[in-house]
Amino acid sequence: MEKKWSRKEIKELFEKDLHDLGLIVNSGRTATFVVNRHINYTNVCVSRCPLCAFYRNAEDNEAYLMSIDDILMKVKEASFAGATELHIVGSHNPDVTIEYFEEMFMHIKSKFPDMVLKALTATEIHFISKLEKCSIKEVLSRLKDAGLQVIPGGGAEILDDEIRKIICPNKAYSDEWLNIMRTAHELGIKSNATMLFGHIEEIRHRALHLYKLWKLQNETAGFLGFVPLVFHPGNTELREKGFVTEKTNPVDILKTIAVSRIVLNNFKGIRAYWVMLGEDVAQIALNYGANDMDGTLMGESISHSAGAKTPVELARERIVDIIQKAGMIPAERDTFYNILKE
Repeated sequence: MEKKWSRKEIKELFEKDLHDLGLIVNSGRTATFVVNRHINYTNVCVSRCPLCAFYRNAEDNEAYLMSIDDILMKVKEASFAGATELHIVGSHNPDVTIEYFEEMFMHIKSKFPDMVLKALTATEIHFISKLEKCSIKEVLSRLKDAGLQVIPGGGAEILDDEIRKIICPNKAYSDEWLNIMRTAHELGIKSNATMLFGHIEEIRHRALHLYKLWKLQNETAGFLGFVPLVFHPGNTELREKGFVTEKTNPVDILKTIAVSRIVLNNFKGIRAYWVMLGEDVAQIALNYGANDMDGTLMGESISHSAGAKTPVELARERIVDIIQKAGMIPAERDTFYNILKE
């Protein structure tokens, strides 16, 4: 019978020794990855979250909004490189209408029909809904009709509104994020989920976050993978104001990944997101609950804006090497965790 979790029980897992968690957790023998491309279509954002180093004001010299043609060029490059997935996210830009995304998605799917289109975080969808003055269901239905297949897990941060008031006060509330995911799942759109940790939150907030995700997954079975994201404070307002000065330590990272694997046993994948972890910690994480390395991540820029020192992408061969040296069998997957080849 499947374990039913309480917030108290999840919090108690965090209090265990890392070695003990390592004995409990089962990563399996296979670790997966996907060949994918990140496209950040704009960096102009009116939400201006204190946790973010990526956003720019519209008048800034570095501000941009990509044309559909520029995006299609990047998709073409990704296709030539063997990518099977596109990860398209940006920010809350009031000059970007839903028609922009509909046109983008339809062009992508018409030219590259086999490419899985994973795009727009729940908070971006929430912003579009407010901008267009229409329901979440209508936004998601229109985007699905245009070609959207999967929603990435970003924007979850910590699903506690007291924390969100400080780190992302102008984004969707916790219940709104969860409701967007619930609505997407009801429409047949799968999604991922994230948790941004290592800033001002406490262990009880992480426990609450995992509990909410576990509970919604039991309800909808619509989540695919979970991505624990380590907060990088570089170039953020949270660092400037002294809330957090450096990223958390490797033991805390590995404990969080292990607890995530134990609690979210109803998720297909727990990711060692190498961009934020670094290659060495990501490799160790494969023996502490993670069973997925995410992907090649061609073109990722959001994490690197906050000071991530990792490469902008990893070659397929390098990911295979990392997995093998962790003592596991590497397997290339698609977005839905179907194995393409070992």
